[in-house]
Amino acid sequence: MGVFIVGGDRLGRIPHNLSLLGFDPVYHFRGRKKIAPGKLSIPEKTGLVIVLTDYVSHPIAAMIKEQAGKKNIPVVYAKRSWPQICQKLKL
Repeated sequence: MGVFIVGGDRLGRIPHNLSLLGFDPVYHFRGRKKIAPGKLSIPEKTGLVIVLTDYVSHPIAAMIKEQAGKKNIPVVYAKRSWPQICQKLKL
């Protein structure tokens, strides 16, 4: 199952750690720049979306939330911190 990370300029080892948990592929969108509605879409093989709340704009977070709801994809909101992401994923 793929994971789509929204937010964060640099992710450090987060993609690697997610890969070790079986998430493949790991997609990333930085999420700070303004983007026109309809220009951002969740990749096809995504089964989970992680929104890094301290590094994403509100309009982009709202777009992702709406798209994920339409596709029935779970969304996890966390800070850019591996321990917090693990806690939100209940690992």
